[in-house]
Amino acid sequence: MLIKMQVDDFIEELASDSPAPGGGSVAALSGAMGAGLVSMVARLTIGKKGYEDVEDLIEQTLVASEKIRAELTLLVDKDTQAFNRVMAAFKMPKETQAEKSLRSDAIQAAFQNAILTPLRVAELCLGVLELALSIAGKANQNAASDLGVAAQMAYAGVQGAVMNVKINLPSIKDLQFSEEKKTKALAFLKSAKNVQGQVLQEINKLIG
Repeated sequence: MLIKMQVDDFIEELASDSPAPGGGSVAALSGAMGAGLVSMVARLTIGKKGYEDVEDLIEQTLVASEKIRAELTLLVDKDTQAFNRVMAAFKMPKETQAEKSLRSDAIQAAFQNAILTPLRVAELCLGVLELALSIAGKANQNAASDLGVAAQMAYAGVQGAVMNVKINLPSIKDLQFSEEKKTKALAFLKSAKNVQGQVLQEINKLIG
C-alpha cells in the first residue's frame, strides 16, 4: 500500500517510469496533508487562552477534518487501484465476440471508476477548504501560515483531481454520465477557487 510507504520510498516510486502512482494519488495526498494541517491548527487552538469563545467550533472542525483526512488517505491508494483496473481491462482477451463484449464493458466500468475516484477527491478537498475558511481568523493566530498552507494544498488537490476527471472523460461512451461528472467537477473547481481566495484573504490580514 502506498500510504504505508516511507516518504522517500513513495517519492522514489512516484519518480519512476511506472505510470502509477501518478497525479491522481498525489492530488489525494495533497488534500490529506491539507486536512492534516487543519487538524493541527485546531489542536493548537483547543484549550488555549483567548480562544474559549470559538472552542466548540474548533472542536467540530477537528472532528470533520480528521474524517476527511482518513478518507483522502485511503484514496491515495484507491486512485492507483482505479488506474490499474483500467490497465487490467485492456489486457482482457478479445478473440471472440463474447470476449470483446466483456472486455468493452470492463473497460467502460473501469473508466467510470477512474472518474468517480478523483471526483470524490475533489469533493473532499473542497471540504478541507471550507473547514479552513470556517476557522480562518478565529483559530490560533500563531498557526495562521499553517492554515494558509492547508488551503493551498487542498486547492491543489481539487485542481489535480479535476484534471484526472477531465482526462478520462473522452473514454466514456455514456454521454449522460460524462456530462454529469464534468459539470460536477467544474462546479467543485469553481467553488474551491472562491473559497481558497477567501481563506488567503483572511490569512494575509494576520501575516501581512
